[in-house]
Amino acid sequence: MVTKTPKKSAQVARKAVPARGAAKPTLLAGGNPQIAKGDGDAPVQVYIAAMPGWKRDIGRRLDALVVRHVPNVRKAVRWNSPFYGIEGQGWFLGFHVFTHYVKVSFFRGTSLRPVPPGGTGKDARWIDIHENDLDEAQMETWLRQAAKLPGWGKA
Repeated sequence: MVTKTPKKSAQVARKAVPARGAAKPTLLAGGNPQIAKGDGDAPVQVYIAAMPGWKRDIGRRLDALVVRHVPNVRKAVRWNSPFYGIEGQGWFLGFHVFTHYVKVSFFRGTSLRPVPPGGTGKDARWIDIHENDLDEAQMETWLRQAAKLPGWGKA
């Protein structure tokens, strides 16, 4: 007696294995890249490379600022967004692509000085960065402060 593998299962299995030279990541609503959850620099760089247009430059600049000013930063992609944290301390920052801006969220933003302008929650604050609108000096100040605070979750 010969048993056959159901056709549907075989199709699902083939889709789960990425082909060599696979297509670029899918862009979700607002142009946010759909990137699988992953730890380390590699998934973050895949996310940044998939950011559309001028937002890619913002992503590269943000990533470079974090690496330059936060020794031993830990990187990951969670919920289709790059996260930055300190091992044992938690995540302090994440960013996400929207149609007209890149939202940079500080998970303990109410403790930063000056407090980033976006948000009304208990702890988190953010800033929406538009084209040609990244204030690197201010971002550096916030990054240094945020990396010293207890973060969110487990990095």
